[in-house]
Amino acid sequence: MKQIADFTTVYSDDDIVVLNKRSGLLVAADRYDANAPRLDVEAEKEFGTLYAVHRIDKDTSGLVIYARNAEAHKALSMAFENREVQKTYHCLVHGRPMWNDLHVTLPLQPDGDDRHRTVINKKFGKPSVTDFRLLGSCSEYSWIEAKPHTGRTHQIRVHLHANGFDIVCDPLYSGNQKPVRLSDFKRRYNGDVEEERPLLNRLALHAYKLELKHPKTGELMTFTAPYQKDMDALRKQFAKIFKVDPLEENITADPE
Repeated sequence: MKQIADFTTVYSDDDIVVLNKRSGLLVAADRYDANAPRLDVEAEKEFGTLYAVHRIDKDTSGLVIYARNAEAHKALSMAFENREVQKTYHCLVHGRPMWNDLHVTLPLQPDGDDRHRTVINKKFGKPSVTDFRLLGSCSEYSWIEAKPHTGRTHQIRVHLHANGFDIVCDPLYSGNQKPVRLSDFKRRYNGDVEEERPLLNRLALHAYKLELKHPKTGELMTFTAPYQKDMDALRKQFAKIFKVDPLEENITADPE
């Protein structure tokens, strides 16, 4: 099987680099696994020294922006700290929400248990805000848009879990680790179930869009990252069978 590329370049100039990373790659050094593969190390082979200004989870795919000099690093770090960057994620969850929009404000405490998971803690947790929107339901699954207004570790995953929805193949917060296969939802599947390869067998969470001002020019810029091949293959199958596509607007349910 062909190795998935660690990243593709979405945009670069003298001040910033915007990358679309694969799932399973750290954005920067991790205190729990010093030898784990890292996006910054790989990208520096092409772009030279990079400065991290934000993080997304190792298991999450999608957009990551790095600064290329000290001035850009300072400006971007302040923009993220002051919540001036708009972040949009797409994910696939088990189940079908009864809501179209959900506003969650549960306070979160990172590294709150022996598995280093983030937990809800109304006494010691930090303020955490996420807005969710239902993009569409397909059989027993649903596409969800998430807009975190704070940047807590695992924020989207925990806020969804607290409201009864787990992201597909979430290794930390979901008890259901079953990969998604075509035979799971195609009514007349004619292949060999025993030999069937999963369409998706990793965390179904993708950092889809970033909106921010350029650290030097002040220009408002919007970046989007195409789904990785596995997640996009599943999207196409769902769109074909259920006529529901998370990349199209104003779709909220399958036709059944």
